[in-house]
Amino acid sequence: MRALILVDLQYDFCPGGALAVARGDETIEVADRLLPYFSTIVATQDWHPPDHQSFAPQHPGRKPGDMIELGGLPQVLWPPHCVQGTHGAELHAGLPRARITEVFHKGTDRTIDSYSGFFDNGHKKSTGLADWLRERWISRVYVMGLATDYCVKATALDALELGFSTWVIEDGCRAVELAPGDGERALSAMRNAGVTIVESGSIGS
Repeated sequence: MRALILVDLQYDFCPGGALAVARGDETIEVADRLLPYFSTIVATQDWHPPDHQSFAPQHPGRKPGDMIELGGLPQVLWPPHCVQGTHGAELHAGLPRARITEVFHKGTDRTIDSYSGFFDNGHKKSTGLADWLRERWISRVYVMGLATDYCVKATALDALELGFSTWVIEDGCRAVELAPGDGERALSAMRNAGVTIVESGSIGS
């Protein structure tokens, strides 16, 4: 059994959003093409409290892109984004909500960031996604969304570590690229770890 995991296809990560990923909205069309091929479709949703400690304004004198330590882990500071209950945190309306089987929130703890759909960045708390998938006899996951170099990468690597056969749909992802080439480096890291990188056109029923 297989599942499609849509990572953070939210307004704040699309053009015009608080943490816009270049051409991030192009992923919606890819997702829509793929939905008919999957009976199990999961969406992850960044769902931050307003005072999340990964937000640069919480650290006077710091700006987005700066690195700090948060909970003993290196942390990129971001502009406030995907704040609970705001329009920017909503899943993009271009996704037919009725086709999404389940939504998993992440980043809800103000003291630690959560790139992965499975765990926070310290792997201290689980979102419940892995158990949910196993209860449905899912053994293979296809991952796509925003952004390649952060949440897609973390979700795919965790899925692999948890024992799922893991595939990343490259044309269904876009990268933040704080440094040029971050997207390609993320794809290489995933490939080297054992993730299969594919294009959406190769996926059929």
